[in-house]
Amino acid sequence: METRIKKAVVIVAGGSGKRMELEMPKQFLDIAGKPLLMHTINKFYHFDQQIQIILVLPFDYIETWNRLCSEHRFTIAHEIVPGGDERFFSVKKGLAKVSENCLVAIHDGVRPLVSDDVIANAFLAAEKFGSAIPVIPPNESLRQKMDVGSEPVNRDQYVLVQTPQVFKSDLIKAAYQIPYQEKFTDDATVFEAAGHTIHLLDGNQENIKITRPADLAFAEAILKH
Repeated sequence: METRIKKAVVIVAGGSGKRMELEMPKQFLDIAGKPLLMHTINKFYHFDQQIQIILVLPFDYIETWNRLCSEHRFTIAHEIVPGGDERFFSVKKGLAKVSENCLVAIHDGVRPLVSDDVIANAFLAAEKFGSAIPVIPPNESLRQKMDVGSEPVNRDQYVLVQTPQVFKSDLIKAAYQIPYQEKFTDDATVFEAAGHTIHLLDGNQENIKITRPADLAFAEAILKH
C-alpha cells in the first residue's frame, strides 16, 4: 500500500495593508461574509482536511484574529506564529513549525482565489521535482526602462509568479538557512539561491494578490458567484 505523504501549508499574512489606505490590514477585512484570510485557509483545508496549517500573523494583530475566529465560529485547526520584519523572516519562522519529511506550500494570505486544481497540481509536481511554482503569462505588452527612454520586450519570454509555492520540506527549510538578501522577493528566489532548480506549472488568472480596493471588489464578486 502506498504511503501517503504528509502535507503542510505556511500561510503568510504579515502585511499592514497600507495600499488599501485602511486602518485594518486587508487580510482581516470582511469579504463575502467573513474575513478574507478565512477564505484562504478554507481553500487548503478543503483540499486536504489533514493538512498542517501554519498561519503567520503580525504580532499586534494576533488578538484581533482570535477575536474574529470566535465571532465567526471559525474552527479549522491552525497554529499561529508571529511574523518577522520581512517576508523572508516570517516564512522562516513558519517553516520552523512544519513537520519533517512532508510537502509544504507557502502561500500569500491575501490570495483567496487560488483554484483547487492549482493547489493539487502544485503538490503533485513538488513531490516529483522538489519544487512547484505556479505562473501565468502577462496579458499586456511589456517595456523595459532604459537609462534614456524604454524599449519593448517579448512578453512570451516572461511569466507572472503566484503562490502557493510548494517544496519538499527538507529542501526549503535548508534553503531558508542562508542569509537574507534583498533580492528574495518570494520563496522561489530563496530556493534557487540555495542551488536548486525551479519547476514551473500553470497558475490560474483569478489568483490575484489582493493589494488595492479594486482587487477586493473583484475577489468579493468571484467568491459570491
